[in-house]
Amino acid sequence: MDTLADWLAHCERLHPKTIELGLDRVRAVAQRLQLAFTCPVITVAGTNGKGSTCAMLEAIALQAGYRTGVYTSPHLVHFEERCRIHGEIVEAAALVPHFERVEAARQDVALTYFEFTTLAILSLMAAAPLDLAILEVGLGGRLDAVNVIDPDCAVITSVDLDHMDHLGPDRETIGAEKAGILRTGRPAIVSDPVPPQSVIDRAKEIDADLWRLGHDFNFSGDQQQWAWAGRGRRYAGLAYPALRGANQLINASGALAALESLRSRIPVTAQAVRNGLAMVELPGRFQVVPGQPVLVLDVAHNPHSVAALTANLDAQGFYPATHAVFGAMADKDLEAMFRKIGLLVDRWYFTDLPIARAETAQGLAARWQAQQPASKVPVSIHASPMEAFAAAVAAANPTDRIIVFGSFHTVGGVLRDGVPRLQAKHLAS
Repeated sequence: MDTLADWLAHCERLHPKTIELGLDRVRAVAQRLQLAFTCPVITVAGTNGKGSTCAMLEAIALQAGYRTGVYTSPHLVHFEERCRIHGEIVEAAALVPHFERVEAARQDVALTYFEFTTLAILSLMAAAPLDLAILEVGLGGRLDAVNVIDPDCAVITSVDLDHMDHLGPDRETIGAEKAGILRTGRPAIVSDPVPPQSVIDRAKEIDADLWRLGHDFNFSGDQQQWAWAGRGRRYAGLAYPALRGANQLINASGALAALESLRSRIPVTAQAVRNGLAMVELPGRFQVVPGQPVLVLDVAHNPHSVAALTANLDAQGFYPATHAVFGAMADKDLEAMFRKIGLLVDRWYFTDLPIARAETAQGLAARWQAQQPASKVPVSIHASPMEAFAAAVAAANPTDRIIVFGSFHTVGGVLRDGVPRLQAKHLAS
């Protein structure tokens, strides 16, 4: 196995299950690898907002002059997107030796694709000269592979209903799983405005240093600017983050609280905060591609994130028609997602996805029509995100809006091929 593609194919064959939560197997391999970080580690869990929070932490730290390492998942287009060192996506060839290390260390332990790849990326990051490591939890928290690393600061973003087959039937149960990343005596940043009581209880039970939005830090804003205040620190007159959407102030507030909690180890200046928030980028999070028609890309794939997407679309103003390209996993609460956004959509383009867990385009159409039997909204079904997107582009008028949302596979498929094609079309016209 000489290439990253070879190793990823190997990882897919190792374990019969895609997801098997539990740390015993991962911890055993991590101990053989002697995985350890010499720099502060911030671990971020939550239903929505994890990726945005990680991106803001990274952008501010980079502007403060620190060498950063970031692990996020899943990826949109290329696997290498899951790891950034000093702000740059790692090269595929740089990952190969670390896949080899994990293979040698695992011996007879069967790791899932996520567990194996997580250990390989953690191995690469631990070997890099970093001042700050930022780790995004994949699923839940307590039993996620990322949790083999003890964080110096834990951040819990919004907690809502998602992955209920694995995490539990309600916010309290899910919150308890996410609170598994908290550590005794270390900062626990909770940026959910109304967190589950289970998160607060766990922080108090283990005597974590609890920072709650609305109690230990808060934000305020008007049309032009916003301000943040925490324990002994205040930032006023901040420009809004470059990441779009009203919910990004909550994520930014959690990121600032995390950095403030580690100020003695990684101090940041007000200018680094301003520059970092102004320059932060994260593809696929209410990403607006200007042109005619306007294109919006968003990996909203549960009711909470679709509600945020709907609010952000509402704030964009009037468009004669909104065309929606949508593909998602079959186990999602699709009916709740349709209820949130359905009134904004004038035409649906449902797509199959190249993954067994996905709902078929035919199934999506049937579930939409079962919920809205009297709807006159046109519906079409397509074999791939690009085919669905091409149909939307062909049908849309220049003044319309196209939104592509749902699974990372949906947005990634269009981001890889559709956006360059649309931009080329704009240039040609």
